[in-house]
Amino acid sequence: MYPVRPNFISAPPEACHSTHPAGRTFASLVWVLAVLLLVSAGITYRAFASRLKFVYSTPIRLPVPLSAFPMKINNWVGTDLSIRSTTREYMEKNFADDFLSRRYINSTNAWVDVYVVYCSSRPGGIVGHQPRICYPAGGWIHDGTEPSQFFSRAGRQIPCLIHRFHKPAPTYEQTIVASFYILNGRITSDESDFSGPLGRRPNIAGDPARYVAQVQISSVLENSIRTAAQEIADPILTFLPDRNGKVTAAQFTQTPAGDVKREPAGNK
Repeated sequence: MYPVRPNFISAPPEACHSTHPAGRTFASLVWVLAVLLLVSAGITYRAFASRLKFVYSTPIRLPVPLSAFPMKINNWVGTDLSIRSTTREYMEKNFADDFLSRRYINSTNAWVDVYVVYCSSRPGGIVGHQPRICYPAGGWIHDGTEPSQFFSRAGRQIPCLIHRFHKPAPTYEQTIVASFYILNGRITSDESDFSGPLGRRPNIAGDPARYVAQVQISSVLENSIRTAAQEIADPILTFLPDRNGKVTAAQFTQTPAGDVKREPAGNK
């Protein structure tokens, strides 16, 4: 006969017991840290959402508003064009922080419509103001777009896009639009420079020098557009921040260049 040996089962080390005080303390710390992270994330999100709402509802004002742009540029004399309520709503929906809409007529009765829009609170909003988007939204048919350029009176070479549109019968009309953009003080006609994901980021810091502005000069005659563009382009650029954030037009006003005024969207 073989002797029967008792079956001993050794108890697990005490360190493995979940009821050990050190284990309970560690678990409590993990839960406290998790709760603190959740609370911190919630506070951060609410602060960011509040700031974003403020940016969207409160336009960033230029040191000198575009409405102060001269009515007389050499032999061109301007008159403000009325903005329909639907057009104004469209502009606000596409984050226009400031704009200018004016008709200029010279001594030979040639005329052009000058439209300048400044988007800073949401620079990528300028995409909604592109002629190939806003003109068809107004019932115009796009006939074509071609790259071009002109020289300002100061000799600055400015690349631009020439757009052609028409309206069908019975109200048959034609119009030509020359457009170019100013991106953070740099002139460009390449819409891909600001239409990507980075260009669509909101301007949380409220920096007026981070922006995209568009200049449109339109008429029925391309020659009128080019003649006016030579005279008007340089003065327009003085109202927009350059690459260093300086607004040249501000030195002729009592408002310091760094004093950026912000007003509720309803005052636009």
